[in-house]
Amino acid sequence: MIRAQGKAFSLAVLCLFAGAAAGADSPAFQASSPDVLSGKPIAAKFIYNGFGCTGQNVSPAVMWKNAPAGTKSFAVLVHDPDAPTGGAGFWHWLVIDIPPGTSFLPQGAGASDGKRLPAGSRQVTTDFGTPGWGGPCPPAGDKPHRYNFTVYALKVEKLDLPANATASLAGFMINGNALAKAAFTGSFGR
Repeated sequence: MIRAQGKAFSLAVLCLFAGAAAGADSPAFQASSPDVLSGKPIAAKFIYNGFGCTGQNVSPAVMWKNAPAGTKSFAVLVHDPDAPTGGAGFWHWLVIDIPPGTSFLPQGAGASDGKRLPAGSRQVTTDFGTPGWGGPCPPAGDKPHRYNFTVYALKVEKLDLPANATASLAGFMINGNALAKAAFTGSFGR
């Protein structure tokens, strides 16, 4: 009995390492932006225009590569975990149902009308109360906030979300259908 369990354990370990080795050949899913550079403050062009901020509120370009096999759509989420909201952070942009052949969102794609988004994509209402990009605008005097840009590769073509879905519901459904995610972080303070 012990010998059989030992063989079963050895086989399980071998399968685990074989799976890890097979995955090592696949390049990692990656996300980046030419507009949001690590270690540099997010430029004024992308900052919100309101709440005391005077940016242009243009969404930065977001690009990704090496999506996993089986990806049927993408989602892009931008979240400020440092916002003083009692722990919820602040959602700045949510784009869902991005077609699988897409590898970037161009600068300015986050306009509230969605006209520069890939066909079939849609934006979820942000914590500003409207769909579309809402740039950084932390409270004056606060330490610089982090803005986490995350691209999700999803196993479904479309998320089953109502038109009035909240950012939290969208995030829940995205995470429940994610094959992989890739992220980068920008910062801004005033």
